[in-house]
Amino acid sequence: MANKTLETLINIYLRLNSHFGHRNWWPGDTPFEVIIGAILTQNTSWKNVESAIYNLKTDDLLTAERILSISTERLAELVRPSGYYNQKAARLKVVCRYFIDRCGAELDKLDTIPTAVLREELLSINGIGPETADSILLYALNRTVFVVDAYTKRVFNRMGIIDEKTDYYDIQQFFLDNLNHDHELFNDYHAQLVALGKNYCKTKPVCDKCPLTEICDFGSQTGKVQLFMGKA
Repeated sequence: MANKTLETLINIYLRLNSHFGHRNWWPGDTPFEVIIGAILTQNTSWKNVESAIYNLKTDDLLTAERILSISTERLAELVRPSGYYNQKAARLKVVCRYFIDRCGAELDKLDTIPTAVLREELLSINGIGPETADSILLYALNRTVFVVDAYTKRVFNRMGIIDEKTDYYDIQQFFLDNLNHDHELFNDYHAQLVALGKNYCKTKPVCDKCPLTEICDFGSQTGKVQLFMGKA
């Protein structure tokens, strides 16, 4: 069964990759910029995040030390386009302080720290949930973790592979159990699902043009749920 699940997951990935091409995600000139983006993208679109990051770049503030050097009020004004700007400014300050205290903001010094340890530390920061923590680990720190987001849940629920009530950790474990642990694969797989969710698997799906339409049938999925979640 595991081999069948792996085959299906890889088939999904290859179809998406063939359609969208390699996504080169997460966009950012430096790992620290990726961390900033992971915070700012909470509850907003990437277009809004780009505007906020542009403001930070214009003021030459994309380092932990420089973000801490300005007032929270000024930082909030700069990240206003991302929404919830007061909250996010405060959160950025805390995250920057964490990385300065943990490694002097030199991220390569974290290479010897186990992923599980870093994950727990990130999750202990107020406002950092599993998706944000895993995005930082995968995209900024190059750790082999699988990021689960709303697009992942929507796509795989509609395909009948996961139940809509399945929680973050069970979905993540499903991918960890059934895919080879490859950083580049996890990176691009998540990015492909984001592209699918934005372009086709929307709230109102565009099924007739979807690259997965041949293997996604909303009408008869019960058996797949049992198969892929190991309940058969």
